[in-house]
Amino acid sequence: GESAGDDDGDDDDLNGDNIPMRGKKKKKFSTVRVQFTPTIPHCSMATLIGLSLRVKLLRSIPSRFKVTVQIEDGTHVSEHAVNKQLGDKERVRAALENEHLLGVVNRCIEGGMLMQ
Repeated sequence: GESAGDDDGDDDDLNGDNIPMRGKKKKKFSTVRVQFTPTIPHCSMATLIGLSLRVKLLRSIPSRFKVTVQIEDGTHVSEHAVNKQLGDKERVRAALENEHLLGVVNRCIEGGMLMQ
């Protein structure tokens, strides 16, 4: 299953934070944090699922949002390594430069990521 933080009704996972930038101005960002639970603890598709979620969000929401996608704590044997990959902008960018992988991601998210 996928969750966007807790469902207590408040917007603590989607909030405005002042993030210091170089110079005198501060740029305001909002944060979207998604945690997902792979089907099984040894799911070989966990990185692809996370990458697909991240790409779909980055393509769907304004650039002022900082996107974080992670595996829910304790739900995958390699969660630390996968979360590190998903959080590394350079590794994500490099992965998406791979034509085959980009094609797989695009197929994963076409149609709004609806269950088929």
